[in-house]
Amino acid sequence: MKEVKKILICTGIYPPDIGGPATYSKMLYDEMPKHGISVKILSFGEVRRLSKIIRHIVYFFKILLESRNIDVIYAQDPVSVGLPSVLTAKILHKKFVLKVVGDYAWEQYQNKIKNQKSKIKNIEDFHNEKFDLMTELRKKIEAWVAKNADKIIVPSDYLKKVVIKWGIDEKNIIVIYNAFDAQGLKMTKRESRDELNLSGTILISSGRLVSWKGFGALIDIMPEVLKEIPDVRLYIIGSGPEEENFKSQILNLKMDGNVFLVGRILREELLVYLRACDIFVLNSGYEGFSHLILEAMAMEASIVASNVGGNLEVIQNEENGFLVKYDAKEDLKNKIIDLYKDKVLREKFVKNAKESVKKFSKEKMINDTIKILS
Repeated sequence: MKEVKKILICTGIYPPDIGGPATYSKMLYDEMPKHGISVKILSFGEVRRLSKIIRHIVYFFKILLESRNIDVIYAQDPVSVGLPSVLTAKILHKKFVLKVVGDYAWEQYQNKIKNQKSKIKNIEDFHNEKFDLMTELRKKIEAWVAKNADKIIVPSDYLKKVVIKWGIDEKNIIVIYNAFDAQGLKMTKRESRDELNLSGTILISSGRLVSWKGFGALIDIMPEVLKEIPDVRLYIIGSGPEEENFKSQILNLKMDGNVFLVGRILREELLVYLRACDIFVLNSGYEGFSHLILEAMAMEASIVASNVGGNLEVIQNEENGFLVKYDAKEDLKNKIIDLYKDKVLREKFVKNAKESVKKFSKEKMINDTIKILS
């Protein structure tokens, strides 16, 4: 077998963007050269300013140009970067590995639906039903790209089951958990709060501002949480299409002094927020595998997360965090208040979470990934 020496990583986002794929790609870029593997990064962000279709064509030619002297093309999603990557791999007879961290067709369908009550459709049901032409096309594209991959890497057993629903042989799907390396942040909680000028009981939630991330329900419960926690502050980090709706919701609830939309920030600053917070809340209707939960656990935040997807592979309920049903407002509110009132429970969660994070070591993730890419 030819030894792999050069890899092209095609990713939708890359630092200074924040998010799992950006963090993951940067970690591979930093670590793989230590194992004798040269890494090139090609981010879709380089062409995102262009109009639709045009940017995909330009990105395809960029991959074609960069792939001439590499051994493996490693795409970080099955559509935006996956489709041009697999086409290039076929043209140049290169090995093609795909990482799947979510269901692109499902996510785009959720964005398309305007009726909030219709927003969340179970992924299993989604792949058993028929939808509009564009949604069906996206489903076919992600399945075709996956079927033409030499190997598929997923960060959770849950996502392996999702990809199997696309019609992919499970033998071709490898689970490699994401990793987290917190060595770069040495601040204490007090120093982090001083850096950000934060005070009171700090709640943090983060992610793309889309309906299924559950920020609306989290904002809704804040007036009731405020009655029990008079100094509570909620900071929501991220950007997205629901931003204006959330701004209006905050104003209508008269929560503009207690709920803040931080916007998109650098990952380094996000880690400071996570170190500064008391409770990290992830009320999401769908998570393939949340890198944010790992980061929050490593930053010694107490965790309240929805019992969906890959969250169940990280959080053990009442051991290293609380698990609640998605959008179950009363339960979500009560769990936040319970953590606020019970210092011993918070300390237990933090201690156990720090042990849990050790299972997701950078070294294991890098070594396992190199084995697959080779």
